[in-house]
Amino acid sequence: MADPSFAHAPRRTFAIISHPDAGKTTLTEKLLLYGGAIHLAGAVKSNKARRAATSDWMEIEKQRGISVTSSVMQFVYEGTRFNLLDTPGHQDFSEDTYRTLTAADCAVMLIDAAKGVETQTRKLFQVCRMRNTPIVTFINKLDRPGQDPFDLMTEIENLLGIRCTPVTWPIGSGDEFKGVYDRRTKKVHLFEEQAKGSSIAEELVVDMTDPRLPDVVGERLWKQLHDEIDLLDMAADTFDLEAFQRGDSISPVFFGSAMNNFGVGPFLHHFIAMAPEPGARKADDGLVETSDKEFTAFVFKIQANMDKSHRDRIAFLRVCSGRYEGGMKVFHVRLGKELRLSRPQQFMAQERTAVEEAFPGDILGVFDPGNLRIGDTLTQGSSRLFEGVPRFSPEHFARLRVKDPMKRKQFIAGLDQLVEEGTVQAFTIKGNEKDPILGVVGALQFEVLKYRMENEYGAPVELDSLPFTHARWVTGEDASPEALDRARYGTCVYDQDGAPVALFKSEWELNSAERDYPKWTFHPAAPLRKAALPQKK
Repeated sequence: MADPSFAHAPRRTFAIISHPDAGKTTLTEKLLLYGGAIHLAGAVKSNKARRAATSDWMEIEKQRGISVTSSVMQFVYEGTRFNLLDTPGHQDFSEDTYRTLTAADCAVMLIDAAKGVETQTRKLFQVCRMRNTPIVTFINKLDRPGQDPFDLMTEIENLLGIRCTPVTWPIGSGDEFKGVYDRRTKKVHLFEEQAKGSSIAEELVVDMTDPRLPDVVGERLWKQLHDEIDLLDMAADTFDLEAFQRGDSISPVFFGSAMNNFGVGPFLHHFIAMAPEPGARKADDGLVETSDKEFTAFVFKIQANMDKSHRDRIAFLRVCSGRYEGGMKVFHVRLGKELRLSRPQQFMAQERTAVEEAFPGDILGVFDPGNLRIGDTLTQGSSRLFEGVPRFSPEHFARLRVKDPMKRKQFIAGLDQLVEEGTVQAFTIKGNEKDPILGVVGALQFEVLKYRMENEYGAPVELDSLPFTHARWVTGEDASPEALDRARYGTCVYDQDGAPVALFKSEWELNSAERDYPKWTFHPAAPLRKAALPQKK
């Protein structure tokens, strides 16, 4: 964990986005390794013994080898405090990734050197573009055979519409990968191969004119490097830091191998100077500047059972302005009441450290008995709502049933928790509240739900697939459940707040309802609500 002396250090809050299997979890571990948060990749020293502490802490993630939930970690490097938001790579969990990106000021886009720009990368890139999130590109797996670096940059520019400016450049690839050339410092970083990069790579940093280089890298690679650098100096775009930090269409590019730590050090060193500091956030009453004295934050993630033995529930907050101080009370905008943030902590995977203060850009995890939801705004008294936490319409639906009626209590407790996390959305039909209808964005979320209901709550369940494809929250004149049923378009259900929702089996059904009931508004997500400020006595 970060040393307390870094409480007032500069902040950089960023997320990592990629297609599955591009090496995102590996890069996350290596950044923690270089930041001193772990001593060996995948391990943390404790007083009693070493134990695993990778970003994939959930048991199902370890079994399947994929990330299905976001992880939050902090580390310090060269005097800068980093808040790292690791996100799921699998497309069925992109909903969690989209939400997490709202808490980030910058994104690191990880590209597999052999596969180039893949489907999920393109989707997540577009989310960043919509939010004008600055994007740094790290081209990974240079220790394996891959595409030509120039071809990779051309592919990124053509498919994503963003200009690439190389900051480092690879020397060889595959078995011939020797290191990277830093175009800013004019230095060559030569690496010694590590056993899967379990410790920080030893490297020799030499000037480009060092007479030893031809012998170390080989005459052919040395000449090739010279030719490629000359071409880059003539043809590559000049990096514009201000344009990049505004989220314009330009991305600094780094090359390396996260598995072997090649290129990780130079990347982190330059990332400090390039990544934007925490900036202003848009609320419904205008911009909230980081310099504002009032404490403000929003909830972007809720996670239950990070510690199974304590059945905990953690709400993750992004601090936007002001200063958090231990024991302070905040105003819950949606509920319109004060509450005390309970035992705020910061995380390195499932390792936790209590905090007494936090500043804009920091991520806090607070124990929550059920007051908080994703998208909630917390302030020191003003009634404002932060914008930008996306809310999604489910695309897959199923009826959920508990296998053992004796496990009904555990079933209800588990479902309530997972709904609050945003893992699933639950709906009920009037007269049949016993077996809820669940909606998810990605079908694999159903598999995770079944696993967690059984393993975390001891309530085995069955899912019966339903033919719906769209959910719409309906508001407007006479938009009551009875009116929806009379409309005979879709099936009327209720969300967790009792609001009417129409489930449609096709785009045609939805379009017909919108055409025939022009006074109704069909929302793809539940509209945000906020309570009025309490009257001062």
